[in-house]
Amino acid sequence: MNASTTALPLATSGERYRVILAGICALILTVGLARFAYTPLLPIMRGEAGLSDLAGGWLATFNYAGYITGAIAAATISDLGRKFILYRWGLVVAVASTAAMGLTQDLNLWVALRFVSGLSSTAGLLIASGLVLNWLIRHGHKPELGLHFAGIGLGIVVSGLAVAAMVGRMSWDGQWISLGVLGVLFFLPAWFWLPAPGTVQAQGAKALPPPPSRRWMQLFIAAYFCAGFGYVISATFIIAIVEKLPVLAGQGGWVWVVVGLAAAPSCFLWDRISTAWGQIPALLLAYGLQIVSILLPAVSDGTAANLASAVLYGGTFVGIVSLTLSIIGRCFPANPAKAMARLTLSYGVAQIVAPAMAGYIATATGSYRGALLVAAVVMLAGMGFLMAVGRRERTERA
Repeated sequence: MNASTTALPLATSGERYRVILAGICALILTVGLARFAYTPLLPIMRGEAGLSDLAGGWLATFNYAGYITGAIAAATISDLGRKFILYRWGLVVAVASTAAMGLTQDLNLWVALRFVSGLSSTAGLLIASGLVLNWLIRHGHKPELGLHFAGIGLGIVVSGLAVAAMVGRMSWDGQWISLGVLGVLFFLPAWFWLPAPGTVQAQGAKALPPPPSRRWMQLFIAAYFCAGFGYVISATFIIAIVEKLPVLAGQGGWVWVVVGLAAAPSCFLWDRISTAWGQIPALLLAYGLQIVSILLPAVSDGTAANLASAVLYGGTFVGIVSLTLSIIGRCFPANPAKAMARLTLSYGVAQIVAPAMAGYIATATGSYRGALLVAAVVMLAGMGFLMAVGRRERTERA
């Protein structure tokens, strides 16, 4: 039976949750383990594997370069069958590249592995979300991805708990291999519970509102670039920063768990705020709170301030991504993929530039404080771009 011409029956709640759980497991594997486990392991690799601040920054840069490469590739492919194949390859690469980090001490191989792990994160963050959304629409469910994106925060929790449990019990290389083995537990449901996609039945032509102007899009892209810059500095170095504090030395994995616990429910909170205040005002609040999370460790060595920074960071970065994609979906309903690709490119370029810059600053100054201050200034500029977006939007409506 052809799914493009025949509506599929409404799936049971059990089937719906199984598909959503497959997407969550894909995020935990490809983002939480393959991509984000590097954050709590960075200070451990510096201490045990001789990884320098500069090399640590470059490894992060190549990881994000892999992500943006995968994002561009995914945006150019419209065939869902091919995307499903790429999704499954991404799951395999995520497990293999994570475990392989513990099998070598060659910096060039580490660079290659972080690059391909970045490629694999596209499978969970971009491709899986599209496949889950496709399944929900075809089976008559609301096209909501709040539960799916909770997998980002849960992935951070899983990687943080795993690293915290292994500190003092395993060396850095054993931890990477163990994380790869742990990834198999999430690989299996992600592989078997997400069915192959079909095409969505056409619903008939509808009058669509005109898209925003080119100037609006330029301002929004600039704002999202700033968000990517601020996000990646904290994502890469927050654990290394708190590990230098005497009270939190050796507890970096637990701080990463705090970030994940704050991130997991945040998309639901920001949805409510945007409903009450509007999407641009909600984004401005999220940017402002993330600036506070960046500045706290720059101005204070206190334990409470750094833990508050972790909570604020976790509670804002997923919300910024979900709100941004929601705005783009509203403004470009006819063809959101192209607009999202441009945004993803902007966000990804920031993630390539910022970690390397932070590594150079840390090497020159012996501290991450300078990099944090730069990130806060860039985020403040992002708020300026967002305010310009709001003004432009009101003008165009009038």
